[in-house]
Amino acid sequence: MKDITDLTGRIFLSAIFIFEAIDSALYFEKTKETMTEYGLNWNQDMLLSGAIFLLAVGGIMVLLGYRSSLGAIMLIMYWVPVTFIVDDFWNFSTQVELRLKSITFMKNMAIIGGLMMLIGKGSGRYSIKRLLATTRVG
Repeated sequence: MKDITDLTGRIFLSAIFIFEAIDSALYFEKTKETMTEYGLNWNQDMLLSGAIFLLAVGGIMVLLGYRSSLGAIMLIMYWVPVTFIVDDFWNFSTQVELRLKSITFMKNMAIIGGLMMLIGKGSGRYSIKRLLATTRVG
């Protein structure tokens, strides 16, 4: 049961990152406009391309369980700064905005916690890494 839970958790955890990579790539110009709204004006093409790379490659590595710790680190490198830039609930004065942004901030922190658990415990039994390690060639 633990092995199925590990696999299912990796699938759910990677889904948000892979979806965001696809969305950012499909709506590249719109995403750049959103970056401008948050004050990210410096070298937007490079930043966005790097973000898409981290999201896609990190998400796929976590999904497949191949070097999932490295994939989780790549995702954390993206997710932490974005969380503090986009979900800055401490800058809002109205109760509704404050509540919504703080809930989103805490959800993102929970996702970071899940990535850190993946780094600590590994990808589990059902992973490409384990499959490659146990397959005999010959």
